[in-house]
Amino acid sequence: MSSILTNNSAMVALQTLKSVNSNLAKTQDMVSTGKKISSAKDNSAIWAISKVMESDVNGFKAVSDSLAVGESTVAVASAGAEQIVDILGEMRELAAAGTSETADFGKIEADMTEKANQITAITGAAQFNGVNLLATDVDGNGGTQLTVLSSLDRSGANDDSNSNPPTISTIDVAGVDFEANLDMTSRTSIASAADAQTALDEIEGFLQIAVQGAADLGASAKRVSDQNDFVGKLTDAMKSGIGALVDADMEETSARLQALQVQQQLATQSLSIANQAPQAILSLFRG
Repeated sequence: MSSILTNNSAMVALQTLKSVNSNLAKTQDMVSTGKKISSAKDNSAIWAISKVMESDVNGFKAVSDSLAVGESTVAVASAGAEQIVDILGEMRELAAAGTSETADFGKIEADMTEKANQITAITGAAQFNGVNLLATDVDGNGGTQLTVLSSLDRSGANDDSNSNPPTISTIDVAGVDFEANLDMTSRTSIASAADAQTALDEIEGFLQIAVQGAADLGASAKRVSDQNDFVGKLTDAMKSGIGALVDADMEETSARLQALQVQQQLATQSLSIANQAPQAILSLFRG
């Protein structure tokens, strides 16, 4: 039955065109933004997960900055400690030379004094951003260690039924306190072979302390450096995961865009044909 009041074909064609236009608009938005999920209305569950992960990525950027500062701080202290080890080795050689009765004790003591002053200077200068792990007071506020933000740990679901904020993890780097443990003012001055032997024993003790301190700082530096590398890799992996959730497949999207453009043209043509159908009724009334 044909009717001039109700055009069923036109209504079907119109609904088809609206659906095609809606899909085309969404696909064009994916092409322009590069995302298949750009807002909560696209997929609320995936969008929520991606936002939590993006927040964690931003948090790990701060962690990486903290680790970089910590790594530099420990590296400066470690370099100072290793230099002090070398100087103490030289002082031990001088003290050993002084155990001979024919040694020039005045020159040996002068060299020892300069090297002791150098150790004191290195200990005071081995600071980064106001933190000196070789000093008694590490941070100027009575601190004895450097605390470095190392990770943001999250476990379990993060939804309305299980609020689960990340846990902050840190790396504590203990100071080695060369100021107190390597007190160069307490060493024995060399004026005789006997003094040299006493000084040799003292310097040997200082050397063992310095070697242990340098080793401890080296181990801490390695741990901070490795953690910084891990955080960088973890951040990259999280970014890749977020991309897999919300990024559009541009090859697929491009093909879909072309198909929808063709569908739009066909739907428009179908609607035009359907709108012309009632005009055929006029031929029934022509004499």
